[in-house]
Amino acid sequence: MPNELRTAEGSPFPLGATWDGKGVNFSLFSANATKVEFCLFDEKGEQELQRIELPEYTEEVWHVYVFGLEPGAMYGYRVHGPYEPENGHCFNPNKLLLDPYVKAHVGELKWDPAVFGYTLDAEGEDLTFDESDSAPFMQKCQVVDQTFT
Repeated sequence: MPNELRTAEGSPFPLGATWDGKGVNFSLFSANATKVEFCLFDEKGEQELQRIELPEYTEEVWHVYVFGLEPGAMYGYRVHGPYEPENGHCFNPNKLLLDPYVKAHVGELKWDPAVFGYTLDAEGEDLTFDESDSAPFMQKCQVVDQTFT
């Protein structure tokens, strides 16, 4: 596991992962999340190395700045909040989420029951809460250097 990464509050904009030569600003919109965690993975995207809670919430955007991260860093998010499918809220921190603003994905989605937020073949299927970790089966996001032409 890497040394504990140094963080700062960062900026809510631009959305996504933005490398500035010294580190990466991460920002993610969610009006209803109660907590967001940034998950850093090894260079193959196989092992989760560290989780960092996004400490700031500005205008419905969660954000953190991580010093020393560079292009190529692999990551995903775990988002906490209400699990109320009947109200359209299906937060499940057991499921690794892709950054909707990411510039690059790495790996392939492997269809496994763990990638579903509910328990397959259960009665009331889409109202159940699945606790299995989806990370081993998910693509990962990758920080990119946007300065190249």
